Amino acid sequence: MTLLDVTPAAAAPPAPKPGRVHRVRPFLPLVALAVLVILPYSTLSLPGIFEGPINSPGTLQLLAICLIFGGLAAGYDLLFGRTGMLSFGHALYFAAGVYGTDVLITRAGLPLWQAALLTITGGTILAALLGAVALRTVGIAFAMVTLAFAQVGAILVARDFGGLTGGEEGLPLDVSGLPAGLVGVTNTVNLYWLALAYLTLVVFVVHRVSGSPTGRVLAGLRDDERRIGVLGLDPYRYKLVAFTLAGGLASAGGVVYVLIVGGASPHITSSELTLSLLVMVVLGGPGTRWGPVLGGVLYMYLDHRLTAFGTSDAVDNLPAFLSNPLSQPLFVLGTVFILAVYFFPGGLTSLAPRVSHLTRSLRSR
Repeated sequence: MTLLDVTPAAAAPPAPKPGRVHRVRPFLPLVALAVLVILPYSTLSLPGIFEGPINSPGTLQLLAICLIFGGLAAGYDLLFGRTGMLSFGHALYFAAGVYGTDVLITRAGLPLWQAALLTITGGTILAALLGAVALRTVGIAFAMVTLAFAQVGAILVARDFGGLTGGEEGLPLDVSGLPAGLVGVTNTVNLYWLALAYLTLVVFVVHRVSGSPTGRVLAGLRDDERRIGVLGLDPYRYKLVAFTLAGGLASAGGVVYVLIVGGASPHITSSELTLSLLVMVVLGGPGTRWGPVLGGVLYMYLDHRLTAFGTSDAVDNLPAFLSNPLSQPLFVLGTVFILAVYFFPGGLTSLAPRVSHLTRSLRSR
């Protein structure tokens, strides 16, 4: 007869209670959103950071543009960071939103809500059609095909196709048919809130998709596409969904952007814009929840502020070997990007874990 050891096992140590930071962390996005909503009511002046008080029209317009590109970067990250697709033509769908809205309002005389609905629908369909073709290729061939499509769009805009786009001079937006609350300097705050609503929508959609079964398949495609095929799933179909959704979100961003800047210009159709989106995502941290947003906001802020800084007297009074490069915003942005990638390969979102690890190391000594 075998005797069984029935001595009760030692009780496992209780799990450590979550710290105060971990308990508060889930609510930080809501706190940040609340701060951004009430920000236009602030009269705080930050010399050197903004040219005027926070609630001034110029500052609010700059913040609105930063929010728009934070949303664009988050939507582009759905392709690059979460699915592993390197597209060089994402600017095409943003330009479709900008020019589509402007043409339908200025040339066709449609009200804003109809123009916005038709533009977003058309931009999404365009992304689906072009994606269906481009996704027949992979790797660098896919990137080149998307770039070719974008170049076709840029040529059509520059050549003033059908007399609709205004060519190289662009197309000013006819504000006579817009709601009164979106017209005029005094209503810049409403455009700011509209940009914030767009960013919130993009972050919500991307987060829900990433946390869904479809999002897990997209992550699997990024890591090993052949394994997804072995599981009986169709990689092409899932990539097309991601491509179409990202294009639709970019078109929606174009609708808001044209209201903020008051018109369309050919530079938004260039491949440089897509490269800028790629830099934003890498700078913030690809595949993370907040990294692309932070990268997009920071990049656009620096792009606008460095332009003013490069033409300031402080730079002009420097020696030529310093004033010449510092007067070029792209040079400064490129330097910042190189340093950020070298010291923080995971983007801005990797900064907090590195600082936390360094702090723990110093305390243990």
